[in-house]
Parts: sequence; structure tokens; C-alpha cells
Amino acid sequence: MALIACSVFLIAALALCAALLPLTLPAAILIGAVQVVLLYFLLWTALVRCRKGHPSWAVLGKFRYAHRGLHDREKGIPENSLAAFRSAVEHGYGAELDVHLTKDGRLAVIHDDSLLRTAGTAVKVSQLTVRELSQYRLEGTEETIPFLEQVLPLFEGKAPLIVELKVEGNAPALAQAACDMLDRYQVDYCIESFHPLAIRWLKKHRPDVCRGQLSQNFMRAHTGLGLAADFVMTHLLTGFLTVPDFIAYNHLHRRRLALKLARSQWGVQQISWTIRTPEELAACERDGCLAIFEHFQP
Repeated sequence: MALIACSVFLIAALALCAALLPLTLPAAILIGAVQVVLLYFLLWTALVRCRKGHPSWAVLGKFRYAHRGLHDREKGIPENSLAAFRSAVEHGYGAELDVHLTKDGRLAVIHDDSLLRTAGTAVKVSQLTVRELSQYRLEGTEETIPFLEQVLPLFEGKAPLIVELKVEGNAPALAQAACDMLDRYQVDYCIESFHPLAIRWLKKHRPDVCRGQLSQNFMRAHTGLGLAADFVMTHLLTGFLTVPDFIAYNHLHRRRLALKLARSQWGVQQISWTIRTPEELAACERDGCLAIFEHFQP
């Protein structure tokens, strides 16, 4: 924040110089250019606003997180399955998981809305009831798609969770349902989402919850919502609306200027996803990031 104060002081000083001193045209242009750059820096800093020092980090910061549980297809342990979450706990890891709202308002733990990749059928979780969803099996195993209330008891008193909200045009309902369910269990957790409206809901209605903005370089991996959305999400420009406690960013893109600005000026915690080698893990942790990993055991 000292850098912000210095920038404000410098802008004011340059404005005073321009007003009081006889300047040549090149000098006036230079002063104007410096002021524009400093104003751009201040505006960007305001837009990427974050919240520092959430008390949950006392526990959350001690763990590494198995991506969708400690899954292993070769061992018959599908992602986001009860077996994967049991394995994560048994090995001393926290876990990251994904939740969708079913047609009848339950919280299904699965990454894709479509079951084509995970269960071999092109139907959508958001259009199925609990009874219909229970008919499907994960990755050719006997594992069913779990519900959040089945997963949470596995972690009570043992390890924390990173809960990702998978929004399908239902950000407020999904965020509220997740919070209501998490309130019923003694589990340490934080909540994240790519969708700013979900994080905005948490800021307004559950400010006590540790909340995080998911992102990556969407200038390459597009959001599908257009260039403007790609730019805004890549550069974390919704922070002034959501004020996240952490930024969960694709570890391949973790050195972006927006992240450096959020960390240096607001002191936000960074989480890196998804790490797949010990070398990547070591590099991210040297940078002070918490790690979401898969396909190996740290």
C-alpha cells in the first residue's frame, strides 16, 4: 500500500509542477504521460482489490490439496468419488472438489455438468433429479456420483476442503445451498468459483466465509463469453466487486502482472492449480502458493 501512497503523491507533485513551472512542450508531454501511467496503476490496483489475512488460513495453509480427491483411474478410483476423497484423507491431504445443483436442488459432487466424460452418457447433472443421478456410475467403476453431505463427514476433524461452485446460471442458489450444507458439518473449508457473481454473493451474504476467485489466462483459454470477459477475468478486474480472500490461478500462468499486483498491494493468498509434477509443486510453493495437485503424491 506504500506504493499506492507514493503514486498518489507523485501524481499530485507532477500536477503542481505543471501548474506552477514554465514547461517546454516535451516536458509537459512527459509529465502527462507519467501521470497517465500512474493513474492506470492506481485504477488497476483498485479493481483487483482483495482481502488479506482471513483466519481460515491458520488451518488451510497447512495442507496440500488433492484435485478432485486423490483419484487414480488405474486403481479404479475415479475423480470426485467417495473413494478418491477417502484416499486423500488417509494420505493426509485436503481435497478440492466441485459441486453442481441438481434439478431438485441437491449438491452433486462432480466437475462437468455433462456426464459424457465421467459416466459415458450425454445428460446434464443440472437437469437430473437425485434419483435419476444415482443410476450412473463413474468411469466404469461401481462408484456413484456423491453428494456433498456424503463427502463432508469424511473430512470432519481431519483435513480441509476447497469447494468449487460450478455455476449454471444459478450463482445465488448454488452459493447459498453450499453454505447451508457446509454449516451442518465441522469442516474447515474455503469456497471458490470462476463465476464472479457466486463470489459476490458470498461477500454480501456470508462475509465470514473464506472466498476465492478462480482464473487463468483466458486470452488463450477463452471463457466463451467474448473478448471483454476474457480480458476482465484474466486481469482479475472484478476484485472490487468480490474482494476475494484468495486467487486460485492456473499455475502455468501464475506470474502474470495482475497476480503480482494483487499480492504486492493487497497481500492476497494465491493458490496454484493443477500441479502435476514434484518440480511444479516445488516452484509454486517457493512462490508462496498453496497447491492443488493430481496424478502424483507429494
